Amino acid sequence: MTEERRAQLAAGLANVREQIAEACREAGRSPEEVKLLAVTKTFPASDAILLAGLGVTDFAENRDQEAAPKAAEVAVALPDTPVRWHMVGRMQRNKARSIVGWADEVQSVDSPRLAAALAKAVAGARTRGSRSEPLSVLIQASLDGDTERGGVPLSGLLELADEVARSGELILRGVMGVAPLSMDPRAAFELLSRAAARVRSDHPAAVELSAGMSGDLAVAIGQGSTCVRVGTGLLGYRGLASP
Repeated sequence: MTEERRAQLAAGLANVREQIAEACREAGRSPEEVKLLAVTKTFPASDAILLAGLGVTDFAENRDQEAAPKAAEVAVALPDTPVRWHMVGRMQRNKARSIVGWADEVQSVDSPRLAAALAKAVAGARTRGSRSEPLSVLIQASLDGDTERGGVPLSGLLELADEVARSGELILRGVMGVAPLSMDPRAAFELLSRAAARVRSDHPAAVELSAGMSGDLAVAIGQGSTCVRVGTGLLGYRGLASP
């Protein structure tokens, strides 16, 4: 079964990489400008291990209670393989300490209180000697203003970027967004791209634009995405993880 699953993942990976390459050709960009995040939520650690063997280095999760043990299992199985974990889901502030224990980057910062909780957790981890580096973060923008799905309204994006940039425990890497179902993806990612450019004008190091998933990655790349988050297109379908 492992060999069969490896073949399935290899085929999915080849297909996704070709989609990225084609989208970059259409946009006049290099595929090297676009990072692939394998969204392994609801999939077992064994899939992440197989993907790492195929050259994937970045993995994304959206639930701390699933991600923490999965990241630990992968670390034990691949102690010499450089793997980075990204938190892309909505967060509760009381999970901050756990999340900074496994995440190399959090892409879903959407409030000053969450940023403060993460900074406090990083400071605590540094004091305990379990973490030495600041935490990379992206600010999640809400393109339609519906914060129930996560994200800061565009009107508050620059203020939150300033808040994050002032923290010595956090490094502002850029902006993340999801195209709302109510919006045309091209219009949504164009709006996100303009918002990210405004953040970069004040914070030149915040160059990352995380946008695009399995169904709309080509459109996102056309609007400047530097990071696509792919689950189904890479790993296939799977039932929801247990609560």
